[in-house]
Amino acid sequence: MARYTGPKNKLNRKIGEDLGVKANALKTARRLAIRPGQHGARGRRKLSDYGTQLQQKQKLKYIYGILEKQLRRVYDEAAHQTTATGATMLSYLERRLDNMIYRLGWAPTRAAARQLVSHRHVLVNGKKLNIPSYRVNPGEVITLDKSAMKIPAIAEQIEKAVVTAEWLEQKAGKGRMTRLPNREDIRETIDEQLVVEYYSR
Repeated sequence: MARYTGPKNKLNRKIGEDLGVKANALKTARRLAIRPGQHGARGRRKLSDYGTQLQQKQKLKYIYGILEKQLRRVYDEAAHQTTATGATMLSYLERRLDNMIYRLGWAPTRAAARQLVSHRHVLVNGKKLNIPSYRVNPGEVITLDKSAMKIPAIAEQIEKAVVTAEWLEQKAGKGRMTRLPNREDIRETIDEQLVVEYYSR
C-alpha cells in the first residue's frame, strides 16, 4: 500500500506546527518557522478560504499518517451518522489501532505504532491483528506479544509510558478503551469544521 516515506520534519514545516510525526520535539522546533523548498525563507502568504480548508485537511492526514482515500472514506462514513460529522470523524480516527498504541504511550510516534501493528506485535482480545486502521471498540483489551517486549526500545518505552487520554486505561502492560473518545479528548489543534467544509463542497 502507498504511504509517505519522505522527510517527516518537512510535513511539520509545511503546516508550521509540530504535528507529532517526529519523536524529537526540540529538533523539530529549530526550523519550524521556515517553510520547506527553495523559497521557504520568504515567509507565508495569506491563505484563501479554500487554502485554509485544504491545509486543515492535509494537517489531519499528516497527524494520523493516513492517505487521502482513507480520510475520505472516514469522512463519508461519519457524514451518514446523526451526530456532528466533524466530531464523529475525529472519534473514528482516534479509535484506529495504531493511534491507540500511540495514545497508550507504547510508541513515540504514530508511525512507530503503525510499524508495531504491521509487524504483528499487537494483540486485540488475545488475537494477533496487523491492521493499523482497525477500529477498536470499548472494552477490547490491547496487549503486545512477548517478542515485542524483548525489543529494548519498546520495553523502555512501555516502562516510562504515561496514558494521557482519559478514555484509555493501562494496567500491567494491557490497554483498554473505557469509553468512546469525545471531541474534548483530542489535544491536537484541529478545526474539523474546515475539513467538513472542504469535503462537502
